[in-house]
Amino acid sequence: NSPATPPLFDVHRVETSVNIMSFPGRAVQRTWHLVDATSQTVGRLATTVAPILKGKHKPTYRPDGDVGDFVVIVNAEKVHFSGKKWSDKLYRWHTGYPGGLKERPAKDMLERKPESILKKAILGMLHRNNLRNSHIEPRLRIYAGPDHPHAAQLPEGVKPLPVHPRKRMGNFHFGLGEKYSETPYHPGSAKGREDEA
Repeated sequence: NSPATPPLFDVHRVETSVNIMSFPGRAVQRTWHLVDATSQTVGRLATTVAPILKGKHKPTYRPDGDVGDFVVIVNAEKVHFSGKKWSDKLYRWHTGYPGGLKERPAKDMLERKPESILKKAILGMLHRNNLRNSHIEPRLRIYAGPDHPHAAQLPEGVKPLPVHPRKRMGNFHFGLGEKYSETPYHPGSAKGREDEA
């Protein structure tokens, strides 16, 4: 009897290789972004800032790499919560002593520490690891008022990032707005536009 020939393709032994670009720390380019939190919903603003801190908008993004940018948020005291969250949402923490569970409503947190509302929302969307605690968190700068001490990186003429699109605000664009491209979007096929021209 001749020995059985091995199969050409083994489903259980599929090896995949992914080419990941890796750069040393000195080659990572970081940009400073300005965000105006006036009248912005906390959760929607956090979903805009968290990917920038991680660097997901860059082609050099790696999940285990510190490739994100700096984000400066101003007017944190003017954020918005939908529904009854100002009275119903509670922030809890423990002092470490027996019976030391503390809680504070969102409206009281806004009066005492307005920066903490956005900080907890943004950092809560990131993985809890050393990358977040040691590298990503220091690049998030939140200020209650309109002033910030980063004029060298963000001069006066810098425009803040666009507001998160909302349907009822009239600026919902399915990802085809100013955030992604300066070119206006024209509906219809390219052939139809050539015929019109």
